[in-house]
Amino acid sequence: MTTTGRFTLPGEENFAEKTKELAKLWGADAIRNSDGTRLDQELLNLGMKVYSAYFPTRAHNEWISKHMDETPQVYLMSERVLAHEDQVQIPLMDRYFDQQLRPNRDADPHRYWEVIDRTAGRVLDQSEWSLDPDQDLVRVTGATSMHEYTASFLAYIIWDPVEMYNHLTNDWGDKEHEIPLDIYHPATRKFVMDAYWQWLDENPATDVVRFTTFFYQFTLIFDQLHREKLVDWFGYACTVSPQALDDFETRYGYRLRPEDFINKGSYNSSFCIPGRAQRDWIDFLSDFVRENVKTMVDMTHQAGKEAMMFLGDQWIGTEPYKPGFEKLGLDAVVGSVGDGTTLRMISDIPGVRYTEGRFLPYFFPDTFHEGNDPSIEGLDNWRKARRAILRSPISRMGYGGYPSLAAKFPKFVQTVARIADEFRDLHDRIKGRAAQGQLNVAVLNSWGAMRSWMAYTVAHALPNKQTYSYYGVLEALSGMRVNVRFISFDDILAHGVDHDLDVIITGGPADTAFSGGGVWKNPALLETLRSWVDGGGALVGIGQPTALEREGRFFQLADVFGVDQERFHTLSVDKYFPKVTEKHFITADLPEDGKADFGEPVVNTYPINGDVTLLRADQGQVQLAVNQYGIGRGVYLSGLPYSAVNARLLERILFYASGQQDRYGDWSCTNPHCEVAYFPQEGVYCVVNNTDQPQETSVRQADGQVRDIVLEPSAMVWQQA
Repeated sequence: MTTTGRFTLPGEENFAEKTKELAKLWGADAIRNSDGTRLDQELLNLGMKVYSAYFPTRAHNEWISKHMDETPQVYLMSERVLAHEDQVQIPLMDRYFDQQLRPNRDADPHRYWEVIDRTAGRVLDQSEWSLDPDQDLVRVTGATSMHEYTASFLAYIIWDPVEMYNHLTNDWGDKEHEIPLDIYHPATRKFVMDAYWQWLDENPATDVVRFTTFFYQFTLIFDQLHREKLVDWFGYACTVSPQALDDFETRYGYRLRPEDFINKGSYNSSFCIPGRAQRDWIDFLSDFVRENVKTMVDMTHQAGKEAMMFLGDQWIGTEPYKPGFEKLGLDAVVGSVGDGTTLRMISDIPGVRYTEGRFLPYFFPDTFHEGNDPSIEGLDNWRKARRAILRSPISRMGYGGYPSLAAKFPKFVQTVARIADEFRDLHDRIKGRAAQGQLNVAVLNSWGAMRSWMAYTVAHALPNKQTYSYYGVLEALSGMRVNVRFISFDDILAHGVDHDLDVIITGGPADTAFSGGGVWKNPALLETLRSWVDGGGALVGIGQPTALEREGRFFQLADVFGVDQERFHTLSVDKYFPKVTEKHFITADLPEDGKADFGEPVVNTYPINGDVTLLRADQGQVQLAVNQYGIGRGVYLSGLPYSAVNARLLERILFYASGQQDRYGDWSCTNPHCEVAYFPQEGVYCVVNNTDQPQETSVRQADGQVRDIVLEPSAMVWQQA
């Protein structure tokens, strides 16, 4: 039987009758306009709550086209140009899309730009280069032959990157390009606020303003072939302007260089270890953004409407996990749910009344086309998200895009109906409470709480080949029966280890924000963590944890993990591998052949002595090892791509490392493809099948009682505890 509520339906123009059918079938109690469309009056009259997307800094071409020097700007690095003589020409826009970007020829280039000899690492004096604004060329004199040169320059963003993506994806043809606005400029800021007051007055039917989002786009730059050239969902590259840079200097007492944004071409991705300049700019920019977000939220409330923020598009500077977010007064946050990790990224946000997830697939033609079955992606997305919802519930769900596309796929329509009913049933049973966690686990890196559930990825829910082995750890944790928090190295140095923590997980590629890099030079950090593990704590290192070439060690806590990595300096020193322990608590649920997927290899890892318990050591390197350290334990794991088997492996690691393996059986499944979530306040538990195949499992309750359960594909079964 179809239930109703907690579901937001996307709508579009000239599709009212079928939309009403979908609303009834899916139990929708709210409707929102899709990007680039309006809701017909017939839909507004249905009695559902009305969400209206609002874009503060786009779709105002009538203003910004007359003030093109007040569009957002970005620091870009040119392609590297090799000098063959003492004269070099650097074309600024080579391999950039000229419909998206235009060099800033208005501000003094010698004040705001840099030209760098990348071979020598030398910033050229202003007298050594000049700008040819007619051809957008930088001309270098006195160059050194066979040296590479780059120009770091400011560029206006003249086509909103998200609208541009939607435009190209949906083939919107001659539709006018939407030009973005930068509210850092007082005149444009006043225009944006005045335009919003007018919009509020003209849209009395709107109940919820869905800000999509606010002011500054994450880094999204395209090349000359319209392909994504630079994507960083956490990037602040598109937030600069000459005035903001000058104001920063006044406030902080030092001037930022272009290189502080470009960083040799990395553009300060979240993988880069954040330095003072990057952290100060994030603080500076987010202070400005939040002040103006608060203004718009207050305006919304004065108009009798709710204010909802979409965690995407122009979200940069809002920083929902940075202290003070709750002061903005937002009613809700909605975000795209790609998997369990991104679900938690939304659901764990503090300081709002409710959270909402926009599930996949998006109703766009790249998925909804002849020959494809969108229901497969829909159920896969739901199964991944459901694990996380049980651990940290969202209040509402919905979809995005164009329902006219979805309606052409009856199987998908029925799949969504099933998912929506299951979501409402789940929420009614647990009353918004999270399942019980049995361990307290912290993820340790340079970013800490500010990047909760945001580690190891470049774009939203899209890890790449080099990082999926780490991202899988977060995905496993997102639906695991543990309580997760994110802490930084600075937190440890300032406050020590929280007394209630059972396990700390750290690691990532060497020389990144996640592994830590130079922070491991600090003896106080090493002393604190060693003392904690020695006294009974548990430290799990993944990939290249605590990696820094120093004092004959690469893993600075190799003594805790029992494992180090050969860096070709000690090849003359023999390494002896103890015999692999075939049967162990940690590996008990691996397939019969004992094989496990550890992802991208971390080559030449080895046990530092014969006391280490090796659990997997293939092809002359360690994949999994346990080390007793005082009365605590260290565990080394080379990587963990997400799978049901690997999630079970990590769960067993956490219980064993913390010395709580005797508690592991409580509320556990014998089948790794199934999981249990226990809700003591409601006196119930549920068992979920995380696959599209039938599964059987036995469940052990805390009192020792065992129940055998059969689950249909993707099923969720509730039991009284």
